Amino acid sequence: MDELTQYNKERWEELAQAGTLYARPYLDLSVEGAHKIVDEVGLIGDCAGKDVLCLGGGGGQQAIAFALLGARVTVFDIAETQLGRDRQAAVHYGVALTTVQGDMRDLSRFADRSFDIVWQPYSINYVPDVSQVFAEVARVLRPGGLYQVDCHNPFTQLVDEMTWNGAGYLLSHPYRAGEEVIAEKYFSDADWVFEDEQGVQRRVKSPRSWRHGLGAMINELVRARFVLRHFAEVTFEYIDPNAEDEPAPQPGSWAHYMAVVAPYFRFWAIYRPDIEF
Repeated sequence: MDELTQYNKERWEELAQAGTLYARPYLDLSVEGAHKIVDEVGLIGDCAGKDVLCLGGGGGQQAIAFALLGARVTVFDIAETQLGRDRQAAVHYGVALTTVQGDMRDLSRFADRSFDIVWQPYSINYVPDVSQVFAEVARVLRPGGLYQVDCHNPFTQLVDEMTWNGAGYLLSHPYRAGEEVIAEKYFSDADWVFEDEQGVQRRVKSPRSWRHGLGAMINELVRARFVLRHFAEVTFEYIDPNAEDEPAPQPGSWAHYMAVVAPYFRFWAIYRPDIEF
């Protein structure tokens, strides 16, 4: 385990134990709800019997949705506490899954062509080189297999709710794809600050992360013999200011920022080693 892996492991153990949103298992999912979570654009279809790797996907969320749909699920994550959330959810629903702890850059414990689907929620930005991960994913995927991967929108990665200037969210830093995002350098608060499930404010030092440009994401997927099947800009629905029980979030708040900025990109790609580019 290198220094980066150890550092981010410690950060994610602390985040999970503090009750970050990404470590809260989904314990009230229906089959219909599970399908919406993992197949929002209709590319997967029937999951029953498929071998699924949830990569960097601990927390008892997407993996448990796949398990409820009848898939054979393996969860791979850097943090044991995150994996514990998946085991907790599996017991809750009475389903089976396998949990494995490790670094997403090294999937050597899995044989070639082990999976039909690799599902990677937001985690790719915690490593400096996407090509390492894509090469490993290509190796463990079966030809024709599906890879879903999220990344941070690189154009807004150095913007947060604290940049509100009364009219909008301020872009002020040079765009340097591939650079490490040094929280202390770019943000007014370098820590993750959030409310846990009891409404208590928690503060945890942020993991190390990198800005991966759109060009790097697409070009490295192509080099790894992936064909892009679908792309989405992931944002959050703005609360209707006219709704009686749902006041609009205030400008300068995290909720408002997330409603007007597309914070994430999502790629669905098919592994096609037979195609020459």
